[in-house]
Amino acid sequence: MPEATPATTAKRSRAGAEAARYGVLRRLGPALKHDMVVDLQAIAMLVEVLNARLDRGAPDPAEFHESIAKLNRLARSAVAKCLKVAAWIEPGEDEGIKLGDGIAECVQLLASNFNFRGFLVEVQCVDTPLQVSRVVLRNLLIASLVTLTDAAGGPCRVQVQGDVEGNTAVVGVRISPREDDDDGLPYEPTYRRLDWADVQALATAEGVELDRGADHISLRIARQVATAPLQIAPH
Repeated sequence: MPEATPATTAKRSRAGAEAARYGVLRRLGPALKHDMVVDLQAIAMLVEVLNARLDRGAPDPAEFHESIAKLNRLARSAVAKCLKVAAWIEPGEDEGIKLGDGIAECVQLLASNFNFRGFLVEVQCVDTPLQVSRVVLRNLLIASLVTLTDAAGGPCRVQVQGDVEGNTAVVGVRISPREDDDDGLPYEPTYRRLDWADVQALATAEGVELDRGADHISLRIARQVATAPLQIAPH
């Protein structure tokens, strides 16, 4: 069997990273759908209420205007959330995000799923202005969280730690047994389980240093450097 050339190895590496990104996105599907439809469902319910009031006769003008204003707020919120969900699917131009904010948005997205499954999530992050790539942090942290909880086989304690060493963010995820008897609810992912190969493929593609064990993953992510040209304000 002929030895793999550097070009072939690079192609396989890219393919592995793309497969891992797709796997992460598929596993996020239910959470993203939930975020997207919450305000849309509220809009539909409010429209039904307004229709019922109109069927009963002319509504009170003040109440009617208040309901229209609420409908407008919900519509704006729904648009914002749909755009946010679209950014997970197609990130577009990468941007920096503060380490603590980036960790928080990843954990919040998975919160409902983890609560349902009986995972107790604890987050500790230093207060730092250091920014990392939003896309890199999303992909690697989500993949790490899903991989470790998939491997856990049942409810457990999930600790997410964010720290800084020089110009590098150090993000750790560790699982351990819960001290109580929460069994969670039966769960089977709608797409394949993620594993170490997925996390490693993403780390290699993004140039992130990865350390892993049976119950933990540690990521070292370089500080995001602004590359956009400075804009000169008009006089």
